[in-house]
Amino acid sequence: MSDVIVLNLFQFGAVYLLLLIVLGIMKKCKINQSKLLVIGSIRMTVQLVLAGFVLTYLFKNPHPVFVIIYLILMIGMAIHTVLSRNKGINSKFSVIVAVSLSATGLLVIAFFILGVVGVSFFNPQYTIPISGMIIGNAMTGVSLGLKTFNESIKTQKMKIDTLINIGATPKSILIPFVNKALETALLPTLNSMVGMGVISLPGMMTGQILSGTLPTTAILYQIAIMIAITVVTCLAVFCSLFFGYRTLYNSQNQMLI
Repeated sequence: MSDVIVLNLFQFGAVYLLLLIVLGIMKKCKINQSKLLVIGSIRMTVQLVLAGFVLTYLFKNPHPVFVIIYLILMIGMAIHTVLSRNKGINSKFSVIVAVSLSATGLLVIAFFILGVVGVSFFNPQYTIPISGMIIGNAMTGVSLGLKTFNESIKTQKMKIDTLINIGATPKSILIPFVNKALETALLPTLNSMVGMGVISLPGMMTGQILSGTLPTTAILYQIAIMIAITVVTCLAVFCSLFFGYRTLYNSQNQMLI
């Protein structure tokens, strides 16, 4: 296979011209998010460039402490992002979300790195990028699940009050909301699995192929990481909602919402 083509600054900068299409459509459709698009693209560029320098240093100077710090920052930012998008939940619920996301993520990451790949957990070349994919997708799933759960409760507040008044238990009322939110959170991941390989070639697989890895090896990695992502997303959302909804009522079965 031929060596990967390294993009120069001119080639790299040319891709930003494509954003003009998005800006044009936004202006035509009167979507007032042009500022967000510009800021988002700038932040993405700066953050990824900085991450590139940091990862280059870590790969050249591997040390367990660096990997641990990177994982803590990664998980911390993921938790902050989820909670900032769902400010309506109480403090106990927030703690449950944080523990669920970090515990399930680290558990599956450790299994994947140690059991599937078979390298040291503190190998930054494998642990950091794989953790990023797993935690990033879990973050999106948990955020979507919480958003669906909270919005469903708000829109069904009158129905919930009626059911409480006729003697229904909080558990019997809230479990259907939990199940629906879990289903909604899993759908994007499941849809990605259905179309993967035919409709789309995932980013990890594409990156490996471009770097010179054999397609067969890239495929095996992609299948494995996709299964890991699905498991973590399911576990993180399930634990967050299943244990979190119990903070919405007290021991006397009185609703706290």
